[in-house]
Amino acid sequence: MSGKLIIQTYRLLLLLVLGLIPLYPRDIVIIVEDTDLALPLEGARIRSWDGAEYTCDTEGTVHLNVPDDRQVVIQATYPGYETSRLRIPMTGSSFTLGLQMSGVMENRELVIEAPRPGVSETKSGRSVAISDKDLARTAEIGIIEDVMTSIKLLPGVGYAGMFNAMPSIRGGSPGDLMAVMDGFYIEQPYHWGGGVSIFDPRMVQSAKLSHGVFSSRYGHTISGLLEITSKKPSSTEVELELGLSSSATNLNLAYPLGGKGGVMVMGKLTYWDPFVWVAKQFVEEVQYITTAPYIRSGAFSANYRFTPDLEVSAHGFIGGDGIAAYYQNESVAENLLSKSDMRASWDNKVGFLITGLTLNPLPAMVLKGTAGAGFHSTDLDAQMYNDVQVPYSPGFIERWDTLDGTADEKINGETAYSLTNEMGDTMTELTVNYQGRLDFDWDLSRGLLFAAGVQELYSQWIEEEQARIWRETLDPAKTLAEGTPWYTHYPVTFSNDVRNSGFFSSAYSLLEYASPAQRFGAELGLRLDHLFFVGNDFTIQSAPVLNPRLNLDFGILKNHGPIDALSLTLGTGLFSSMNTNLIYINQDSGIGDFDLKQSRSWTSILGTKIDFFESYSVTIEGYLKRVFDRSYQTLVSQGDTLRMDYRFDGEGFIWGFDGMLQKFASRYWDGWISYSFTHARYRNPSSAEEGDWVFPSFHRFHNLNLVLNIKPIRAFHIAARFGFASGRPKSVVGEVTSYPVTLPDGRIIEKWKRSSSYSDTERDGFALPLDLKFSWYGFSSHGKGQWEIYAGVENLLSFLKTAQRNTSFNQYTGKEDAGSTTASYELPIPMISVGFRWTY
Repeated sequence: MSGKLIIQTYRLLLLLVLGLIPLYPRDIVIIVEDTDLALPLEGARIRSWDGAEYTCDTEGTVHLNVPDDRQVVIQATYPGYETSRLRIPMTGSSFTLGLQMSGVMENRELVIEAPRPGVSETKSGRSVAISDKDLARTAEIGIIEDVMTSIKLLPGVGYAGMFNAMPSIRGGSPGDLMAVMDGFYIEQPYHWGGGVSIFDPRMVQSAKLSHGVFSSRYGHTISGLLEITSKKPSSTEVELELGLSSSATNLNLAYPLGGKGGVMVMGKLTYWDPFVWVAKQFVEEVQYITTAPYIRSGAFSANYRFTPDLEVSAHGFIGGDGIAAYYQNESVAENLLSKSDMRASWDNKVGFLITGLTLNPLPAMVLKGTAGAGFHSTDLDAQMYNDVQVPYSPGFIERWDTLDGTADEKINGETAYSLTNEMGDTMTELTVNYQGRLDFDWDLSRGLLFAAGVQELYSQWIEEEQARIWRETLDPAKTLAEGTPWYTHYPVTFSNDVRNSGFFSSAYSLLEYASPAQRFGAELGLRLDHLFFVGNDFTIQSAPVLNPRLNLDFGILKNHGPIDALSLTLGTGLFSSMNTNLIYINQDSGIGDFDLKQSRSWTSILGTKIDFFESYSVTIEGYLKRVFDRSYQTLVSQGDTLRMDYRFDGEGFIWGFDGMLQKFASRYWDGWISYSFTHARYRNPSSAEEGDWVFPSFHRFHNLNLVLNIKPIRAFHIAARFGFASGRPKSVVGEVTSYPVTLPDGRIIEKWKRSSSYSDTERDGFALPLDLKFSWYGFSSHGKGQWEIYAGVENLLSFLKTAQRNTSFNQYTGKEDAGSTTASYELPIPMISVGFRWTY
């Protein structure tokens, strides 16, 4: 019986496996050609019925395998042409698919800007690009589908943790990254205070991280630029996508407009209630969440081509997120009685509307205008009440007796003390911006392109805040003779009533040259940026800054052995940006005209890129960056209030190198591996605490990422993301010691502290993120519909390794907590997600 059971089981497994493997009894040939000229389109991309992609050869042909038991649909794309689909019947072996050019404007893009299809759009020395296909494989993998998840896997990007969409770019401050969507600057493109970005991969056609010497067309950053191109609806096909998962539901619908354009609407609802319920069983801190984190968002995209020379477009987004928590606790531990009550709520909204017009006044000219408006608002209400009753330690009373013999008098003869702290922060913040830009490109022929443009960005900042905190400051007059510090404990209140605005004006010009056969290329640009700041009854301005930029590209080899192309890039340029904390400047800040400075950086880069015929690409770059005129702020106590001082002499010195080996789409696997080494040092000369050169808190020397998409059979894919990140700087701490504190009512109490100092050599532990996704695909009988069932797990190694920092301790008893505090944004448990997606 056991033998028969084994055979039956084997047969059953064999049938299951065979059921997953489609049969391919029929080979066909697809010929892609220009509809009007009947010319073959070499390099056209064919997306097969099963999701695989192929590139047409010099004759515009590609060979495919299709089932013979049903009809299927394939899709063809080529830069400058309309996307087209073709239904393959159950009979026949050769088919022709014609593509129609989408106008002179798009044709110009084909000649000047488009790379050879099938080759990465990454430009050595300037940027790294991710297509919608790669976004789907790396960003649509877990409980939060975010474009920034893919960006954080690229070379030059520092590891920031799962719930942090603000990474360091090549040693720059995380806040230096600027996002641009279809030419529109988005100052706060985040949900959950920077935990995730607003860029859903389903609303994005492509994403490009520019962290080298990028074009003078863009500015407002000294570190990196994230260029987002929104998804364009089909002008000929109705498209529908429905997604349902354990953490989100989304619906996308696109409708064509008579072959000249289309409209697409997208909606997404993110809910974490199931995940929070599971996490409450394992993580104590999650118990107190009363409103699970949520995101609600909607977007639309539309375009219409009136003539081959005139096209208009519009894109919009509206989203909101929030969370609420209520913490109440009463505990007794080692004679310490503690009562705590905390209530907090967070509500955030962001939205924008972008309109664009593209005009070809002449075949060699493109004029593009963009105008839009956006807003970002945040409401925060956090209140905390804490009451403790702490016994005096015998050592503390004895030491007082030894010092001056007045212990009983100092502590009023008590054996314990009580301390009540009430703290709170109520804030309402609103940022509104209006911006417009005009860009002009002129193809001068013979490989020359001239471009120029002007940009204006007006931002208005409104903020009301009332906060109360408790501070302790050293009282030199009472510091004890043997050097024991004596502190004063007192409440501090501060408020903000911001009604400021700013005009950011920019202009640029550039000249590009590309020699025949791409043997040599050059880009010389100049950008001018200026800020005019309008406050309450005062105005100030920065001096205009000039940012010249130069890139030289050398085509070393082409079509040589296994090498398709080998290039070398040299680049150098200046960049500028404004620190967002400058919005709090007021008339008492003491900043006059031209005292206000824009943060600057001078970046130089040397890079090489090798494209191989076997769908491999290698990019290696080294860079040197000098940061100067960097703004920073310090808080200064004025009695029971706080004042912010502004300085503009911060500086930094950064150098490093990074590389990327990429395998493009193939039958069985694709992906990339990236490595980054970064050495970044900063200093704030006018700050007593930060006057020396230090590694910033976000700095990591090494970052390694491995991205794999494995396709053992066409109906089953495995996506994997693995990373290694070295530790961040960690302070050197001393022994925990007690010290006396004077309360506002004159009582003396005992608290505990330990010294902490910066170290160049101390680091916390390394991070090992690992995420997996398993996808099963299927297709409808008519070939137009496709479905996916997937299961994903993130933070898979959380049980094995969590980066650690210094241990914490109780400030009232001095007892050190067992273990160490976590040093990352991850939860200490893996996060599992399942979902279903259907497209038509």
